[in-house]
Amino acid sequence: MDKKTTSRDGTPLAYHVTGHGPTVILVSGAMSTGGTLLPLAERLAERCTAVVHDRRGRGESGGTAPYAVDREVEDLAALIDAVGGDAALCGVSSGGALVLRAAAGGVPVTRAAVYEVPYADHLADGRARAAAYTEQLTEALAEGRRGDAVELFLRHTGLGEEMILRARQSPMWAGLETLAPSLAHDDAVMGDGLLPRDLLAGIQVPVLAVAGGASPEWMHRAGQAVAEAVPRGTYRVLPGQTHMVEPDVLGPVLAEFFAGQGPS
Repeated sequence: MDKKTTSRDGTPLAYHVTGHGPTVILVSGAMSTGGTLLPLAERLAERCTAVVHDRRGRGESGGTAPYAVDREVEDLAALIDAVGGDAALCGVSSGGALVLRAAAGGVPVTRAAVYEVPYADHLADGRARAAAYTEQLTEALAEGRRGDAVELFLRHTGLGEEMILRARQSPMWAGLETLAPSLAHDDAVMGDGLLPRDLLAGIQVPVLAVAGGASPEWMHRAGQAVAEAVPRGTYRVLPGQTHMVEPDVLGPVLAEFFAGQGPS
């Protein structure tokens, strides 16, 4: 991140800009920073001005307490102002939930795209799973058990125990623990884990919801539900893709949409 701006509450926000064309701010999900989305930004840069940033409490951005989802919405408004006052938003996973909240909350957004926001409406125990996760995550972070919080998140996403053990023994684990407190931010953004239909009904800009063809069925249905809940929504499936989508596959679809050549 080579640029800085300041949010409404004084929190410094670090960001990076690449490319030329319509401006798009990329919003990362849980356990990620602006750098995580840099490969996607570079793919978009062929047709768009792509902006990546460290969300508050991560990387080079500040983390003014107490956290509130509204402060992150204000962060996106500050970034839009910093890059010229006119921008679209693209959110990945729980970052997509933040994008939708911003689009519904009066932030000057031209278009919005989301990739696999994990709304759990179509899981039989979706609401209960979300509530249990919130309770256990809050307890782990309150007790300073960052490693346990990361484990809890990985388990919540469906990662197997053997893979979790390998991750804990890998060199990347220390970095994951550094990001652990921000898990509470994404959990707050996701709310009760279910699609906020009333909120989404107020979004007036075009919204593109995308899912990977190789992702679980409940994730497909979540994407369809997003597109149906907003007045101007479109749903796309990327064949062969999973939640870890390839930038070379997602990038062209997003570029077409943000350049105004996709559904409106």
